[in-house]
Amino acid sequence: MLIERWGLFELSMNGKSDGNPFVDYEVHGTFIHEKETLTVNGFYDGDGVYMIRFMPSYEGEYHYQISGTFSDEIHSGTFTAVAPTGSNHGPVKVYKQYQLAYADGTPHYSFGTTCYTFDLQKESIIEETFEELKKGYFNKMRFCIMPKHYDFCLHNPVAFPYEGTPVDISNLTRENFSEYNGNPDGNDWDFTRFNPAFFRIHDQTIRRLMNLGMEADLIIFHAYDRWGFSQMSMEDNLRYIKYITARYGAYRNVWWALANEYELLGHLTVDDWELLAAELIASDPYGHLRSIHNCEVFYDYTKPWITHCSCQRCDHYRTTESTAELRKAYGKPVVWDEVGYEGDFPHCWGNFTPEELTRRAWEALIRGGYCGHGETFLSEDNIIWWCHGGKLKGLSAERFGFMTEFLKDVPGHGLKEGELRDDVHFQWDDRVAVPEEDEFAGEYYFFYFSIWRPPFRQIYIDDDTWYDAEVIDTWNMTVTPAGRHKGRYELPLPGTQYIGIRLKKSADQSDGCGTAE
Repeated sequence: MLIERWGLFELSMNGKSDGNPFVDYEVHGTFIHEKETLTVNGFYDGDGVYMIRFMPSYEGEYHYQISGTFSDEIHSGTFTAVAPTGSNHGPVKVYKQYQLAYADGTPHYSFGTTCYTFDLQKESIIEETFEELKKGYFNKMRFCIMPKHYDFCLHNPVAFPYEGTPVDISNLTRENFSEYNGNPDGNDWDFTRFNPAFFRIHDQTIRRLMNLGMEADLIIFHAYDRWGFSQMSMEDNLRYIKYITARYGAYRNVWWALANEYELLGHLTVDDWELLAAELIASDPYGHLRSIHNCEVFYDYTKPWITHCSCQRCDHYRTTESTAELRKAYGKPVVWDEVGYEGDFPHCWGNFTPEELTRRAWEALIRGGYCGHGETFLSEDNIIWWCHGGKLKGLSAERFGFMTEFLKDVPGHGLKEGELRDDVHFQWDDRVAVPEEDEFAGEYYFFYFSIWRPPFRQIYIDDDTWYDAEVIDTWNMTVTPAGRHKGRYELPLPGTQYIGIRLKKSADQSDGCGTAE
């Protein structure tokens, strides 16, 4: 059997089905390669079938042995991991502290979008969503494992994660939806018995995203709930984490978001979150990216289990402008997974102009971080991208795609905020991004003017280096050559908002055609 490196090895086995197979039996697989030996948990998939999934991290021959109380039989065999193809660059990891890269070293610039429960909708909506994702604007999808209950997101999902019956919602309206939130009355679930059909839905979604070259940022816990899933006991929570890590952990494109707006789950303490994080680490031998998302109060991102900062805001009026400060405070990559939504919602977070959402993304970018997309437009069919997916209606999504293309031109792995130095002559009000890695110092500069509209700008880096200049219109997504220059010079600008100047060190440093002081 041939499996791509960072691909998915999967084995189904018959086993015991009496009692409660989700808690009564265990299945483990040990995979041995000359460069690694990993033991992974399997899971029960219903109808007497147990499964093991494994992601090989190296090319070459693997030997495996599957055993456990699920069966008296020991399953063993071999497969060969071969070179990856296509968009398979391996899982995303932290790169040199502040950036992200795939396992093969390819940079990962995180431009995601949020569709909280899109794959728990009817099939036609799911297909519309994937048609939008095929446009390539985003490389990450952020969504919940559990169903969500909130304003404009009131209907039941197509399936539930546990055996049982949900609360009667015949009296549920937009006016009284908050009365149902977090209230388990009327629900009847057996939290020891998962519904495999529900979890297979996410299997299919993760695979489809992987085939598109997209990351699946899985939100494990959240507070927006009328079914009681947010109020499970710690024992049930730990069992749930063990099940989903066994089920989804072998997919190379998985990220773990321990919670969305963690502090809204007020019954869980920091110690509780740390216990859940410990189980997440113990159950995931691949070390996928892990974080926890805030509403108003940042979690302590210095905690060693957290790989990157997954931020919303801590200030209603200043968000991504804090990116460089957060990098310095926490020493980790900063990903703004939620800063507001383009749309026409009545809620303050859901009626941003496309210009403002796009601006916030660029403000994150020039300070060494990344910002996610979101959209909340009301419609007659009540299908809203932020929760259900469907069709994009806004103008910002395409501009996120432009940012991804823009970054492909940056030397190395992303940008950071440029610092005032004696050898580089920035102006006091310049906002300048430079390559993250010092080995590319002096090769690339990007000046971003945000909401300001200068009709021209004086530029001075040094007296000796020739640079090719370009004017970047981040809103109209245009790149206009602006000549070859060195020394001190003046560049004309269109006098509109959201303009930038990109300088790239010229391949030819001889004094030929160009402008010099």
